[in-house]
Amino acid sequence: MKVTATLLNILILLGSVQSVFSQVGGKSTYDFLDLTNSPRVTSMGGDFLAIKDDDITLALSNPSLISKNMDNNLALNFIDYFAGINYGFVSYSKTYNKLGSFDATMQFVDYGNFTAADATGQITGSFSAGDYAANLGWGRELDPYFSIGANAKFIYSKMETYYSFGLGVDVAGTYNNKKRNFTASLIAKNIGREIKAYIPGNPEPLPFEIEAGISKKLEHVPFRLSILFNHIEQWKLIYTDPSDPGSVINTQTGAINHQTWIQQNTENLARHLVIGGEFSVTKNFFLRLGYNYGKRQELEVYSSPGTSGFSWGVGLRVSKFNLSFARSMYQRGESPNYISITTNLSEFIKKTN
Repeated sequence: MKVTATLLNILILLGSVQSVFSQVGGKSTYDFLDLTNSPRVTSMGGDFLAIKDDDITLALSNPSLISKNMDNNLALNFIDYFAGINYGFVSYSKTYNKLGSFDATMQFVDYGNFTAADATGQITGSFSAGDYAANLGWGRELDPYFSIGANAKFIYSKMETYYSFGLGVDVAGTYNNKKRNFTASLIAKNIGREIKAYIPGNPEPLPFEIEAGISKKLEHVPFRLSILFNHIEQWKLIYTDPSDPGSVINTQTGAINHQTWIQQNTENLARHLVIGGEFSVTKNFFLRLGYNYGKRQELEVYSSPGTSGFSWGVGLRVSKFNLSFARSMYQRGESPNYISITTNLSEFIKKTN
């Protein structure tokens, strides 16, 4: 418990230092760092997962899961996003007995090619845009129950002739009880800021956030439940949306809507929670579902909400490979495809006597 208390104090201190930067949306740069990369994470609601089962695709969002059992593992992730945008990452893990376990990851976002024109509308050529981050993760088990980890992020972004360079850090801690099939994680991510800003003299912070999560594998049912709590650094996430016909004025009576204290805080609590589940159909086949209420409230179309905020996915083990696929619904008919493949390169090395 001393380790947990110390870690919590560190994260609270980091949160207080970064409190001026904790607004959600529009107050930071490099927002691509918050894009969900792993299909498994995406299918179970997004953000991150507190599941310690040596899945290398979870290490980027939760470095305290990096372990020696990931040694020589390789992961390839790809997402075909909206409007021709593609992004993903390549990750490789290696363990050194005296130093701990490491995970090297290269993230990228390719926004495609654009037509360049001057102020009069005359086409002058074309340009491209992209975001990149080289991550070096480290993890170490302190004892059979507790592990810690951190990511160092070296970030580069280029938009036409404008470019930016920044540095960031994630710190995390995990408690894992194998006998009870229970895991809990606490994470402070994207601590840092621009070093070289797009506009000289105007550096911006990274999208800082504190998150916590738990997972529990049921004893007599092949099902794992995941519950996440995001944006711990900021309680109030609700806002008045003028485009919502029922948000400001009651369409039935014409009166201004006022939420009670209980209604406001219940709504805020719901926007922090992300719920996911993983069902082990067989030893090698998994079904995953997730629900993110906050995402649903932000993305749904009021006249046709559809399944905004819901996500699903599958996992399959084939020979030496683990395959995952996921879809996360943004609006009706709009859902990117998330694909990953992982393997342990050591299994391809022929053993000699």
